[in-house]
Amino acid sequence: MSGRGAPPRVLTVAGSDSGGGAGIQADLKTMLALGVHGMSVVTAVTAQNSLGVQGVWELPVQAVRAQYRSVVDDIGVQAVKTGMLASAELVEAVAELIAGTDAPAVVDPVGVSKHGDPLLAASALRSVRTRLLPLATVATPNLDEVTQLTGVRVESEAQLREAAEAVLAFGPRWVLIKGGHLTGAAVDLLTDGSEEHWLRADRHDNRHTHGTGCTLASAIAAQLAKGQSVPAAVAAAKEYVTGAIAAGFALGGGIGPVDHGWALRSQAG
Repeated sequence: MSGRGAPPRVLTVAGSDSGGGAGIQADLKTMLALGVHGMSVVTAVTAQNSLGVQGVWELPVQAVRAQYRSVVDDIGVQAVKTGMLASAELVEAVAELIAGTDAPAVVDPVGVSKHGDPLLAASALRSVRTRLLPLATVATPNLDEVTQLTGVRVESEAQLREAAEAVLAFGPRWVLIKGGHLTGAAVDLLTDGSEEHWLRADRHDNRHTHGTGCTLASAIAAQLAKGQSVPAAVAAAKEYVTGAIAAGFALGGGIGPVDHGWALRSQAG
């Protein structure tokens, strides 16, 4: 007796977070919650908890390439999401792989952890700008990553457009500038250079926000894999992540994770 057809498939190419709040672990939880089949290419292993990152070990390019080909050549993908890529060599290898894959790509240009720990070598920034961002269907930098990539410092909502223009100059089709580090309402700007979508949400008084960026990018990839347009995918992802932040919980002695399962429990209830 045959089972049901496979759900849309999404591949995350990112680092592992041993604490389970961010990275590959957050990506796969998000994909499950949003009804797609999540698959993974591990680029680096981190020793990480609620207090920070205690160690990082990159995987060899050969291992990353083999994981990617193993999944894509047999199972296929409807969307790819990238997170922590650590080094210029890994960025360039992943860019080459994505360039040969016929699926939308969500690029989260991870530079530092929630705790300020570096997750991308300074020498890799050029490769992110020139090799990876031009392949992105959507790039999702936060304000620190915007500064890292472009030099633009955003201190007010009015500067989000300038930040978007600076990132779009590297070639992504769409950019989502995440304004979560600003004060006031949580406002993000999604634009392709001509069309603009301003996404606003109430700011929740909850410090447990570990994994927010990974979760948002994975949620966008999940919605794209279901066939949604970029604006619709980003709006749905923002709604999901806002709920996950509101339900974030304490874990360990530091910053706890967002709650990836909040929507599943809401449906069950």
